[in-house]
Amino acid sequence: MSTPSIAHVDDQSFDEYLHSIERFVRDSLLPREQEMEENDKLPDGIMQELQALGIFGMSIAPEYGGLGLTMLQEVRMHAALSEAAQGFRYAYGTNVGIGSRALSLDGTDAQRQRWLPGIATGEIMTAFCATEPDAGSDLSSIKTRAIRDGDDYIVSGTKRFITNADTADLFTVLVRTGSNDPGTISALLIERERPGIHIGKPEKKLGQRGGSICDVNFDQVRVPADNLIGGVEGRGLEIAKRTLSAGRLSVAANSLGQMRRAIDIAGQFASERKQFGKPIAEFQLIQGLLADAETDWFAASSATLEAARQYDNGAALIRTAACAKYFASEALGRVADRCLQVLGGSGYIADYPLERIFRDARVSRIYEGTSQIMQVVIARDLLREHRNA
Repeated sequence: MSTPSIAHVDDQSFDEYLHSIERFVRDSLLPREQEMEENDKLPDGIMQELQALGIFGMSIAPEYGGLGLTMLQEVRMHAALSEAAQGFRYAYGTNVGIGSRALSLDGTDAQRQRWLPGIATGEIMTAFCATEPDAGSDLSSIKTRAIRDGDDYIVSGTKRFITNADTADLFTVLVRTGSNDPGTISALLIERERPGIHIGKPEKKLGQRGGSICDVNFDQVRVPADNLIGGVEGRGLEIAKRTLSAGRLSVAANSLGQMRRAIDIAGQFASERKQFGKPIAEFQLIQGLLADAETDWFAASSATLEAARQYDNGAALIRTAACAKYFASEALGRVADRCLQVLGGSGYIADYPLERIFRDARVSRIYEGTSQIMQVVIARDLLREHRNA
């Protein structure tokens, strides 16, 4: 297994590309947010626009048809796109993140050649199946099993809260290929059309409407052994850690975009809304809410961009990604609350986007690792250094 080569986009070309993405957000996504919110599905034509812009290839090497962006460039892309409603992110986020990252990082050459080109164009949609009814933060306790049968595995088990399960063509699935020891967890690529796969109905969610999460049941699904990611059993938890660490930076970047949008809405409202004969922006308590929000955004942005730079320079991502995700997602909750407070009653009704941003923000502290798990990850990695000193 070789590492895919990356021919990164130069900074000037990337900046020009990012400007086109910002125009797309402004001209195509923002005007259709309410339509998606009301219908709870991606508006017609948006998928085709995302494909035309090459967004599905942002994290995939050029040799497989992707853009081969650096992690820093990816983070900036996610932040720009996430100024729009988070339901849009479901269309591309899993494909460029946890749905394809394991394949990109750890797949065999044959596996990459087979699937990455289609993922890079958005023709193949992906999902990452880790969580189970009795295994969330503790992935070492998963029960889905893959029993070897000649040149195949027979897979049985249920996965829970799987993003894009109802539209995915390819699932990356954590399975147990041996005893109950954590070292027997492996990762398999399973195509949707295989007999025995049953998709549950989409869950009704607090926010992020337009995107779906479903249960996936694997009932005696026969999968070729060639679909074992990397071709080696027992590397599932290692693959999941690498995949989720990169995914956590994406969540941090998504938080930046939502914060920026909320602050801009609140700042504009405060400048226009008048009480006691002057704009409320002139009142120091309103200024305090906005200043605290801007400070949270700046600190989260600095942490996220620095973690991305370190990753591009070859540093391990586990602690820095956890720090960025933890701080940015918690900051997003604070910022959404403060900005809604600036709007007062107007912020509580659906006429203003802040009502939706407030709901969309909450899950950022849960998926890709809860805030409490991020604290554990950060502390364990920190203390490991001291024990080894």
